[in-house]
Amino acid sequence: MTSYHRKSRTSVGSRREYLKAVGITLALVVVLGAINSRAEADDSTVKVGVLHSLTGTMAISEVTVENATMLAIDQINAAGGVNGKQIVPIVEDGASEPATFAQKAQKLIQEDKVVTVFGGWTSASRKAMLPVFERFHGLLWYPVQFEGNECSADIMYSGAQPNQQILPALEWAEQKGYKSYFLLGSDYVFPRTANLILKKHIVHDGLKVVDEEYVPLGGTDFSAIVNKIQAAKPDVVFNTLNGDSNVSFFKQMSAAGLPSSKLPVMSFSIAEPEAKAMGPSLVQGSYAAWNYFQSLDDPASKKFVADYKAKYGSDSVVDDPMAHGYLDVYVWAAAAERAKSFDVDKVRRAAVKLEWKDIVMGKTKFAVNQSLYQTAYVGQLDASGQFDILWHSQKPIFPEPYDPLAFPGKKCVIP
Repeated sequence: MTSYHRKSRTSVGSRREYLKAVGITLALVVVLGAINSRAEADDSTVKVGVLHSLTGTMAISEVTVENATMLAIDQINAAGGVNGKQIVPIVEDGASEPATFAQKAQKLIQEDKVVTVFGGWTSASRKAMLPVFERFHGLLWYPVQFEGNECSADIMYSGAQPNQQILPALEWAEQKGYKSYFLLGSDYVFPRTANLILKKHIVHDGLKVVDEEYVPLGGTDFSAIVNKIQAAKPDVVFNTLNGDSNVSFFKQMSAAGLPSSKLPVMSFSIAEPEAKAMGPSLVQGSYAAWNYFQSLDDPASKKFVADYKAKYGSDSVVDDPMAHGYLDVYVWAAAAERAKSFDVDKVRRAAVKLEWKDIVMGKTKFAVNQSLYQTAYVGQLDASGQFDILWHSQKPIFPEPYDPLAFPGKKCVIP
């Protein structure tokens, strides 16, 4: 103010103009004070990122996970927030493009200053985001089953590892007496790595892989593959197709006289929303392996289903990735409360020290490798698009990121 006084008094040459200049300065002080007050008010909130595909080919699956994430945030805020702060979600669209996921992740961390991010679906999107989180030391909560073979301190993996989904499905199939397997998948990292692991275990168990085929994401022509299936006569098809390709595959199988009632198909990416979108009659009788079904007889699950329907419509359905997206928010909040901090390192270390909790899918917790203990389930689709649960593991399965047969000697060690 003093230097401004001198300059103003010398340059304006009159008392009236001098007082006008002082008035402008005081007005600026008032404005700056208001901005500071708003900044202080923002101290009552904490920002988190929500990053899913809201447009593009994956939106049909990811929008519902975003819905479940927002439901958890709303419920936690209504109960008082986290560490005395209300959660403010910053929502971004990954647009079904891995490069966009990486760009939006960096924006959320660097520009928006979020304390954590919930999101991702495809392994391609996760792998695109991983170097961003490692470079800028963020924390991603990833809710979808994947191929394993990855371990990072900057990701909390609540989706199933292979030993918690695909290998329990193989165990069930062996118990059913299936000895020959046809492996079919979309041509990207999850199906190829999942089938690499499956082949190792099928051969190890003295069984047979009759063929292995892949189609591009979004592929719709299965005529040659259906012919190969007919010729190979497998006991069961293990299906890691993703997205709309499933519609074409099941239609063409049925047209060839191979509906699920005649040739069993075990799927790893068809859940309740996909069955609803495809039309339950098309996939009725087929099998799926997950770590959560809407039909699960658990009080926490029933509450989640009721709350979701109340918010998003009575005809809504929920599935495994949605349940994990919902769970992730609650575990993050509990970890932040335990740590009394939103610091990335303090939160992730607190998360693996939390007691077993029944949030949505029965008792579970994060292991020291930042992956979730999971109970494995095999279900069969009924006429309504829901799964009849036929089998489950005896207890929650410890997550193993690196399969010992496929990746011998590799271990997950997180500091």
